[in-house]
Amino acid sequence: MSNSTHVTRRASALGPGLAVLFVALALVAFLSVTQGSRSIGLLEVLHALGSLNSDVSTDSTVTLELRVPRTLLGIVVGAALGVAGAILQGVTRNPLADAGIMGINSGAAVFVVFAVTVLGVRGAGVYVWFAFAGAIAALVLVYAIASLGREGATPVKLALAGAAVTAGLASVTAGIVMTNVDALNELRFWQVGSLAGRYAPILTGVAPFLLLGLVASLGFGRVLNGLALGEDVARGLGQHVTRTRAAAFAVVAVLAGAATAACGPIVFVGLVVPHAARFICGPDYRWILPYSMLLAPIVLLLADVLGRVVAAPDELQVGVVLGVLGAPAFVGIVRYGRLSEV
Repeated sequence: MSNSTHVTRRASALGPGLAVLFVALALVAFLSVTQGSRSIGLLEVLHALGSLNSDVSTDSTVTLELRVPRTLLGIVVGAALGVAGAILQGVTRNPLADAGIMGINSGAAVFVVFAVTVLGVRGAGVYVWFAFAGAIAALVLVYAIASLGREGATPVKLALAGAAVTAGLASVTAGIVMTNVDALNELRFWQVGSLAGRYAPILTGVAPFLLLGLVASLGFGRVLNGLALGEDVARGLGQHVTRTRAAAFAVVAVLAGAATAACGPIVFVGLVVPHAARFICGPDYRWILPYSMLLAPIVLLLADVLGRVVAAPDELQVGVVLGVLGAPAFVGIVRYGRLSEV
């Protein structure tokens, strides 16, 4: 059987899977809008969605101003984290690569602490931009350190540089918050990882960056397939490895930086979802990226809904729920999946 025939058959099998995931995402999004710590009937939700701003009832306000922005933010942030994790694992050839070990979370935390302690900033709507800048700065620092030397930014050097920068920035953050109560309170609110309290201004602020990064990420499937074969093979296929890594890191900086800035460091999505996508569709990044883009928001929204329902009338933040559920899921992937095939 020719290679083109194999590719065609694979596309015919995996293509409908994307359609199924898209429908599943739509259903989960509807569930996110209709379910929560406050009991709102389905008819009331549909009425609020149909009336838009003409209805000023409490149910309508909760639906339109809280749940809808929260759901939309969950979709774009989940997609961004899933794709960013897949790209990081591909470009570093490290199955454990995600935003956490590449310095993104620590960089964002340092800038949040700086904004609180030095500039007196308060509120997620303001320091989201400092977190974004810190995440990008940290990832640039990691890449710059890894690029030193004759070999350039190799996978091993990227992992070591990420671990070193993460440890250093985390120590700086801990040193500051230990002596500043305001910084501790603000950082504690941000670090839990949550979709709650992220209203429309935050969504509209980060959405352009996330959408731009998601569109750009879809062009990396072929080059990540080349890198997966090794640097020498990738160069033999005509790739400029250093330029490819730099472009990939730029996209990851936008995706993971904006997502982390908006919702805090949400764990396990960028780590586990790419492995789940790889388990479904194999090692081809042309499929891993779109599958991760749809699987990740489904996982994130389901965890968010679960946190709202099980603790009603209070709620568990999505970062807590994912921490509890993500660990055994990752153990399962390690046990039954193909962790080394990145």
